[in-house]
Formats: sequence, structure tokens, C-alpha cells
Amino acid sequence: MLHHVALIVADLEKAAHLYGEVLGLEPDYRPDLKFEGLFYKLGHGQQLHLMKLDNPDAQSVRPKHGGRYRHMALSVADLSQITRQLDILDIDYTRSLSGREAVFLYDADGNSLELIVLPKVTSENANI
Repeated sequence: MLHHVALIVADLEKAAHLYGEVLGLEPDYRPDLKFEGLFYKLGHGQQLHLMKLDNPDAQSVRPKHGGRYRHMALSVADLSQITRQLDILDIDYTRSLSGREAVFLYDADGNSLELIVLPKVTSENANI
């Protein structure tokens, strides 16, 4: 089971705005790790760790579509509400090339994120 995902960021305020305010992630307790950072709850004991450290990957060339780059996927209930916010904030994103209800975006540090609406589980499509 996944415990956490760790991403390197340069500006904690910018990162907190995207992950906390725009995406609505809930902050979590973070112990003193001798460098700055933020922890967010992802549910079921899982976390996102944002670490303010030197980024050895900062100069990597990233494709325009974040789905063609390493990325983390977060499930969302309403993609249209989030894309409206992204549009208002002038944050670029691309729709999933697979036709799924999903978008890809990069944070200010070039970390690729997928936001995806998962199909609702019903008795007809449940894996039982």
C-alpha cells in the first residue's frame, strides 16, 4: 500500500496555494525534519510530502502534456469545478489523451499531476 508521495518544491507558499487552496488537500502533522516542508493528507493514512530542497531535476525538459511525464494522480469528485479554478488562476492544463475524465497540470516546480474522476462503483461494475 502506498504510504506517501514526496515532491520537491522551491516555494512553499506557491505550493500551499495549489495543493491546499486550489486542490483542497488537508494539511497534516509534519515532524521537524531539519528542512522546510509541508505534509498533506491524501486519505487512508496516505500523505503528500512537499519538501523545500534543492531540485536536482529542475532543468529537465518536460513534455507539454503531463501524462507523458512521471506524475502523481489524485482522484477528484468534480473536475469541472477544479478546471474553472485553474482557468481563473491561469494555470495551464491538458485533458487526458485517453478520453478519461482527467486533466494533467504542472505545479510551479514542474511536478506533474493528474486529476481524475473515478467511476462510481455500483453492483453492476463492482469487482466481486
